[in-house]
Amino acid sequence: MSETIDDTVFELPLYVANKAVKTGKWLEVYDKFSGQLYAKVALADAKTLEKSISAAVNAEKEMAALKPFQKQKILLHCVGRFKELREELTQLLIVEGGKPKLAAAAEVERLINTFQIAADAVSTMSNGHLMPLAVTAAASAYRGMVQHVPIGAISLISPFNFPLNLTAHKIAPAIAAGCPFVLKPASLTPISALKIAEILAETDLPKGAFSVLPCPREHADVLVTDDRFKLLSFTGSDQVGWDMKARAGRKKVTLELGGNAAVLIEPDTELNDALFDRVISGAYSHAGQVCISVQRILVHADIYTEFKKKLVAKLKKIRAADPSLETTIVGPMIKASEALRLKKWLDKAEKKGTKILLGGALSGVLFEPTLLENVDESLEIYQNEAFGPVAILEKYKNFEKGIEMINTSRFGLQAGIYTQNLNKMLYAWDHLEVGGVIINDIPTFRVDNMPYGGVKDSGLGREGIQFAIRDMQEERLLVIKQ
Repeated sequence: MSETIDDTVFELPLYVANKAVKTGKWLEVYDKFSGQLYAKVALADAKTLEKSISAAVNAEKEMAALKPFQKQKILLHCVGRFKELREELTQLLIVEGGKPKLAAAAEVERLINTFQIAADAVSTMSNGHLMPLAVTAAASAYRGMVQHVPIGAISLISPFNFPLNLTAHKIAPAIAAGCPFVLKPASLTPISALKIAEILAETDLPKGAFSVLPCPREHADVLVTDDRFKLLSFTGSDQVGWDMKARAGRKKVTLELGGNAAVLIEPDTELNDALFDRVISGAYSHAGQVCISVQRILVHADIYTEFKKKLVAKLKKIRAADPSLETTIVGPMIKASEALRLKKWLDKAEKKGTKILLGGALSGVLFEPTLLENVDESLEIYQNEAFGPVAILEKYKNFEKGIEMINTSRFGLQAGIYTQNLNKMLYAWDHLEVGGVIINDIPTFRVDNMPYGGVKDSGLGREGIQFAIRDMQEERLLVIKQ
């Protein structure tokens, strides 16, 4: 659906009520590594948004009437087409998002898996259940049944860091649940969502079932405030997310807002290459621009010195580089202003006594992988989400104290615990204030069917296909008197 306007720059339409539309207004999208103009995508205005919302509301009955086999056919069509487009989509993530090649290829596989899981869920999830009502003598003549019905039109706002898969985590369950939707992709990476929309336009979805609209923030506010939407799903920063919830009115809200995830290393852990490779991957892959990136590394005092020495030695071999190279782990940050924001946090921390064990250099959008020690807990780089290639090394003396240190964070998305002790595993599960506890791996671990989300400032509700589907449905009770 794209048109070349010169040898390298494309014009792409947005999608209004399933149809490709060029509005005459354009959002420029740049190669995140070279900084060169890559494409222009059509930009929605207030009238386009209103048309899309009205179409979604009008499509509610037809979407709700879709049978499981029809939904599954739509989702499986997407699976097949994404497989055909593997290489194109991988290259798109490298250019549009600055994602290193291997990570980009992995995200495309997750996109495929996410739609496949949604297709499976359509046929495997129960659409209702019996509800015993004869729990008192007065109700002995009554029977109940509950069915799950679509909540109606929903609004979706997706982030820049996983522009294919995190968009899929909103779109695929919406189709499976039977909900028409209007989606705003991140302005820095809108093309990925438009490619998904291009494939959806090939299917038999009812007219008005979907709109994908790059648009300015001032126009997008209607996605938050309009009561015609029955649910808002947002992934992004905590400040923006909680502000949206305050203004969302009567609609349901699900928020995935990130954090400053910790991994804790107990002394019974073997300090082998595989461990350090995982920690480095969790902290620095995609330049740390991952909601569950390893930002805090807590190491028991008995092994702290050895761990630090080995980690620094490994990390010295890694440099920020061109994301198109298969050897690259740390690519560019998403834009220069984000890199400068992180550099300011780092400079302030250094003045406050933080020790930079490695890294800290910034060249344009390339921020060298950085490891810190002795960081004051009051600093932004400790309290907030760095969302960059920076990790903090900390020492703890006993397991319970280490758990307490993790819980001091205002975030609570996921945490990783390395230990061979079953009692400590269960203690962590019982006491960590997070949405997910990952044993003997990093908090960055995620499978697309698991309940994913956080507590405290990390958000509200859960992603993961089956859990998102249930959020997009409501229970309707039937009572029969015999």
